[in-house]
Amino acid sequence: MVARSCVRSIASCLLLTILSPVFAEDVTPPTAERLAKREDFRKDRFGIFIHWGIYSVLGRGEWVMNQEKITVDKYEPVATEFNPVKFNADEWCQLFKSAGAKYITITSKHHDGFAMWDSKVSDWDIVDRTPYKKDVLKQLAGACKRHGLKLYFYHSHLDWHHPEYFPHSRTGHHTGRAESGDINKYLDYMDAQLAELLGGEYGEVAGIWFDGWWDQQTPDDNDDPQKTIIDWRLPKTYNLIHGLQPNCLIGNNHHVKTFDGEDFQMFERDLPGEVTTFWNKDAKIGELPLETCDTLNGNWGYDSRDQKFKSVREIVHYLVKAAGRDANLLLNVGPKPDGTIDEVSAERLRGMGEWVAKFEPTFRGTRGGPVAPQKWGVTTQTKDGTYVHILDSSAADAKGALELTGCAELADKSWTNFATSEAVKTEVRDGRLFAILTPEDREAIDCVLVVK
Repeated sequence: MVARSCVRSIASCLLLTILSPVFAEDVTPPTAERLAKREDFRKDRFGIFIHWGIYSVLGRGEWVMNQEKITVDKYEPVATEFNPVKFNADEWCQLFKSAGAKYITITSKHHDGFAMWDSKVSDWDIVDRTPYKKDVLKQLAGACKRHGLKLYFYHSHLDWHHPEYFPHSRTGHHTGRAESGDINKYLDYMDAQLAELLGGEYGEVAGIWFDGWWDQQTPDDNDDPQKTIIDWRLPKTYNLIHGLQPNCLIGNNHHVKTFDGEDFQMFERDLPGEVTTFWNKDAKIGELPLETCDTLNGNWGYDSRDQKFKSVREIVHYLVKAAGRDANLLLNVGPKPDGTIDEVSAERLRGMGEWVAKFEPTFRGTRGGPVAPQKWGVTTQTKDGTYVHILDSSAADAKGALELTGCAELADKSWTNFATSEAVKTEVRDGRLFAILTPEDREAIDCVLVVK
């Protein structure tokens, strides 16, 4: 134990010496290869989000430490109960790949500060503090490579456990830490852990998915939503990442206009352009590739009480609506503390995969379509034509005629049903276009019409 502690101390000093001296005021411009990776990300369209940590032991979601005002000294023993002996990285990847996902984004460190890998700058990690004593991220990195999935790491900016992340913030006020701290020491620590993840031991990391910037946001009445109480040193952190892995994409769940150095823009629990949740009120759509994220049930982390699972129809609709807005879907599952995915989530993912296997060309590799989202559905497009996704045919009349608002300019094109390859009858009435749907069309999860 003493020897390992010494090794950690030396490693910490070396990493912080490397990271601390230079403050980069300007971010490194993206390489041509990274720009190409952005387009690959856009084409992928569907990924799996994984919120997993020691909080799963308590079974009350990933915010339990903050919500129940658990102090650090009371929270640390939870790690001794985390022993995911049933975790099988290959089984996870097989399930996610069968669902149609192209990438995985897993929590390397959530807001409780606990590292899901063998960190060298802290012993607050899965190898040192749990009876499991194995690096799950390393196992998952190997499995992703074997199964052809890209690997992204979710990494929290904020940290309810670290003593230098002082509590002049929106969360973490009841963790029992000192009322002061050196934020730059904390940011050096955060950068050092990112250097561990990106230093090559975990192979090619497709991207870093940041969260928690908002914890230091200035009061709501401030006229600049991009201002924060502290300087997060984003350029320095972003340059560190791209210095280690130039093609690693960066996204930041800050809910405001993107900053230089970022490669994609995400929208939490909202489709781009919609504001059904308060935190997206300042999230104006930019020029970068887009991603929306949401949960398969009600929570991100495992909550044993949560049975509000979305149906296969609902998650397919969310995927298609995202694609129609030119965005990816990152769909979350919260594994159990033993390392397994609950059967309801697995069943939903398999059902998703059955749909994807049949309709993949209509959303993957497409761009948002020529018609703005409508009550009946959305459109996607490729250079060869347009896909009209009818998600709600409730407005069709008794003969199955559904007005496709916004599609009048497509009336003179060739219309076929993607699932059957049969011609679809259309009618124009007073300049309005109607598609004549069969009963089977109206019952389909997504009735896709091909327009060429």
